[in-house]
Amino acid sequence: MMEEFQMEETNNYEKWCEQWREKFLKMDQEELKKRLLELKEEGDWLTLCHFGRRLGVHKENGKIMAMEDQDPVTCYERLNVYTLFGYVSPLAHYKDDWVRFDRLKDTSPFSKAFQEGVTEPFSRMFSGHVKELSQACEKLGGKKLPWSDAGYELKAFDCIPVRFLFWEGDDEFPAQGNVLFDASATDFIHGESVVTIAAIGLDRIVKLAGVPMDRSTFPIF
Repeated sequence: MMEEFQMEETNNYEKWCEQWREKFLKMDQEELKKRLLELKEEGDWLTLCHFGRRLGVHKENGKIMAMEDQDPVTCYERLNVYTLFGYVSPLAHYKDDWVRFDRLKDTSPFSKAFQEGVTEPFSRMFSGHVKELSQACEKLGGKKLPWSDAGYELKAFDCIPVRFLFWEGDDEFPAQGNVLFDASATDFIHGESVVTIAAIGLDRIVKLAGVPMDRSTFPIF
């Protein structure tokens, strides 16, 4: 049943990606570059980095590919790029005000999915694996933070930094992980896409850390 659910979810995301690709073709690309200063023009491509992976969006057909590796760009990565383009506000700017997901604007409908698919599996997967978590975040270019047993700030996009914080458990309290965002995140992208952003970041960390995957994580896994 889980595999069937994940297949259905993937098919839905592929459909949304195609719809967004067509929307991109009608966007003002010069205006996008003004709103997203990280967006670079390289020949036929508009490029930007998603958790350190450089992606290119073809200016003529809207297709997205990786610019420096041969691995396919997942529908989740592609949709994050398209929705970033579609939702970024002309007034969006970094606020340096870090909050939980449920404190972001208009995210309440997705809070349960975020808790059950991101923060709870994060807590379980890295219980007893603080060292592996730290090493994985450092490989991703994360900035070490002074809070928690392993805290790192990663860039989902240059305009959307994400903080992964983890406290190891003890005899009294279980391990606890949390993910924080600058309050501006939903000025740049849709709240539902923030869930996917966190899941992709966690996926990268888990794979680099080499810890077993928790099957209850968000369906990109």
